[in-house]
Amino acid sequence: MGPTQNKTNSPWRETELDLFFSKQDPDDPRLGEIAKPASLTTLSEAIAGAKNLAHFVIAGYPDDEGIRLNGGRPGASEAPKTIRRSLYKMTPALNEDSDFAIWDIGNVDPAKLSLADRHDLGSSAVEAALEAGANWIGLGGGHDYGFAEANGFLNWAKSKASAQSTATRPLVINFDAHFDVRPTTKGLSSGTPFFRMLEAHPEVDFCEIGIQAQCNSKKHLSWLKERGARVLTAEELEASGQPMVTATLALLDDWLLKPRPTFISVDIDAFSSAVAPGCSQSWANGFMPDQFFPLFDLLLKRCDVRALGIYEVSPPLDQDDRTSKLAALIAHRMISRGGRR
Repeated sequence: MGPTQNKTNSPWRETELDLFFSKQDPDDPRLGEIAKPASLTTLSEAIAGAKNLAHFVIAGYPDDEGIRLNGGRPGASEAPKTIRRSLYKMTPALNEDSDFAIWDIGNVDPAKLSLADRHDLGSSAVEAALEAGANWIGLGGGHDYGFAEANGFLNWAKSKASAQSTATRPLVINFDAHFDVRPTTKGLSSGTPFFRMLEAHPEVDFCEIGIQAQCNSKKHLSWLKERGARVLTAEELEASGQPMVTATLALLDDWLLKPRPTFISVDIDAFSSAVAPGCSQSWANGFMPDQFFPLFDLLLKRCDVRALGIYEVSPPLDQDDRTSKLAALIAHRMISRGGRR
C-alpha cells in the first residue's frame, strides 16, 4: 500500500522517508523497515489482504496551538518527528509471538485547517482505522488531541456496541499530572480534552491516574466525581506504600473483570522530570518507568486496548532525547503486547 496523501490540498503531510530507519541487515530488522507510509483511503484493503497480522496505524499531530491556548510552553509540535526517529530505530520485541504490520499515515497539517477541524480530522482517522480492524497509536502534539482520539475511539465503540447486545461499556484511562477538564470558554486548549469527552460521551467509564495535588483544582475533582470518574492521585499512590500496579488494581478491579474496548491516554507530564524533562510542564514527583510499565503491561493484557495516545513531549525542552525515547518505548510496548492480534 503506497502513500496517496501527497496532494497539496490534503490535510495530511507524509512522514519524512529518512525516519524509516534501516540497519541494512536482514538479521537485525528495525521497526522502520516494518513501518510503511500509508493512506486511510486504502487501509481497509491492505488489512483485508493480511488478516493474519496485527495492524497498527501511527499518526502524528505536530501542533501545539492547544498548549499555547492553555498558557503552556510550546515545542510539542516537534515531537512526532523525534518520537518516530527513536521508535523506528527499535527492534521488534524479543518475545513477539505474532507478526504485525505498521502503517504510518503521516501528520495532520496545522496550516490547512482550524484547530477544531484538525481535531475532527483526528477523530475521523481514529474511527476509520479502528473500523478497518487496525489498532491506533497517536503522537502529539498537545493533549487537546486527547479529545480527538477519545472521540474517534468512542464513536467506533458505540457503533460496535449497537450491534452487540452483550457489549461492555468502553473504558478510557488517562495517565496525567492534570485533570484536563477545563471548560472550553478560553478555546480548545490542551486543558480541555476530558471536559469535552465527558460532555459528548457521558456513558464512558473514565479513570485518571497520577494526578498531582499542586497543579489541580478541587472544583475540577468534584466535577469529575459527579460524572462517575475515578481518580488516583500521585500522593495516594505514594501513601499506599504499594506498587503502582497494586494500588491501581484496587481502584479499577471491577472495571477489569473482562476485556472491553479501551483507549489509553498518556500525557508525558505524568512522569517525573528526572526521566521526562522534555514537556510543557513537568514536576519531580511523577512516575518512574519501573512504576508505569508493569501497570501498562497489565492493562494491555486485561483490557482490549485498541488505541493509545501520547502527548505533550516537547523536544526543545528535552535532554538527550530522553523524553522522546520514553514516549517511543510506550509505543513500542503497545506494538509488542497490545491491541487486537
